[in-house]
Amino acid sequence: MAVTKVVMPKLSEAMETGKVIKWLKKEGDRIQGGDILAEIETDKADVEMEAFGAGVLRKILLAPGDRAPVGSLIAVIAEPNEDIASVIAGAPAMAPAPGKPTAPASTPGAISDRPAAVPPQPRSEDPAARQPAPVRSPAGPGAESPAQNDIRREAPGRAAPVMAPVASAVQHAGGRVKASPLAKKVAAQRGVDLKVVQGSGPGGRIIRRDVEAATSAPAAAPAVARAMPSVTGPEYEDRPLTQIRATIAKRMPLSKAPVPHFYVTSEVAMDRAWELRDELNSLEGAPKISVNDFVIRACALALIQHPEVNASFQGDSVRVWHRAHIGIAVALDEGLITPVLRDCHAKSLSQIAVEARDLAERTRARKLKAHELSGATFSISNLGMFDVAEFSAIINPPEGAILAVGSVRRVPVAEGDEVKVGRRMMITLSCDHRVMDGAMGARFLQTVKRYLEEPLRLLV
Repeated sequence: MAVTKVVMPKLSEAMETGKVIKWLKKEGDRIQGGDILAEIETDKADVEMEAFGAGVLRKILLAPGDRAPVGSLIAVIAEPNEDIASVIAGAPAMAPAPGKPTAPASTPGAISDRPAAVPPQPRSEDPAARQPAPVRSPAGPGAESPAQNDIRREAPGRAAPVMAPVASAVQHAGGRVKASPLAKKVAAQRGVDLKVVQGSGPGGRIIRRDVEAATSAPAAAPAVARAMPSVTGPEYEDRPLTQIRATIAKRMPLSKAPVPHFYVTSEVAMDRAWELRDELNSLEGAPKISVNDFVIRACALALIQHPEVNASFQGDSVRVWHRAHIGIAVALDEGLITPVLRDCHAKSLSQIAVEARDLAERTRARKLKAHELSGATFSISNLGMFDVAEFSAIINPPEGAILAVGSVRRVPVAEGDEVKVGRRMMITLSCDHRVMDGAMGARFLQTVKRYLEEPLRLLV
């Protein structure tokens, strides 16, 4: 029986490296084709890796937590009597994963104001920090090293003292302020508190010119500044990119820059769809329907009617798809993932509701399957749950379009000569101008709008 090389699989279009989360089999275990060998972390999800050969797991070359490029050897399956030395010897040495420290380092995201702990990434510092620091005496707060000044701005509590009026007027034991009668008269006329005026007369006595100087001096600002609480600690921190965020950062410029986007926006009356949703959700034993399920179903039917939108740019051709595989954007704490719900045009509204909810839950749990990570022909990004009225989404290549969905809002609506309250939702289609023009996008959006405003069509 031939030796089976277990390589790092390519589980998504953008995947370049993968990390072994844990091995589910150990060296010496008997393996059958289809057995789950390990869990692999990709740029989008945690995916189970299957075995494509039978035998004994003779050697594991990648430890849990380590990364390897796609296609590199990570394990060997063979019978006990087979020689695998040449296979292992021919395997390239595993390089450290991008961004993985080769020496002990501080915990990612930890706050530190030591210069050595700051990664060499662009800093979101105050532009004033780039100017030469003013010269201070060695004993003053500015005696810190230049490196420290480059990383953090001094807290107000450590800055040079601000000159402010001092309540140093001479007072008798009874608390009476020592001031001339004229000074008291002028102070009463101008509303000046003599307790905060410093006297320049004999023995610190307050005279007229002291009161006049106090009224012309900006005394209020230093008083407020002196009352401000002291701020301590570093001014900012550099947080390493998560695997998902690093992939987004790499791929989005490849979409927004080369792809000529244009946008088409329409307002949809959601009154009837809202009422139908309430009726469907009141049925006992029926799956719960969301507004997003209505949108998915409407887009799937519209894509079949307008295949020029269900298309992707291929360089010297435009590939037109005849099946609606829709990517559904799911927001996670570490970034955005767009798993794929396949053949939406052939599924009922209730099927879409069940499968879309399951897909979203498994996305948040990082338990997607490999085929659910790629292959979308169109995508939907819905931010309505965040009370976003309207936005524009970035196309996910090689798809030709993506629909951005806002919240359903109760707004004043003119009906004839009357103004009533209605439910309205804004939808914006982002289009690749290499694939379609404005009229194509507008016709598609009109069809989606008609399905949502006449929602019984979605049940047929």
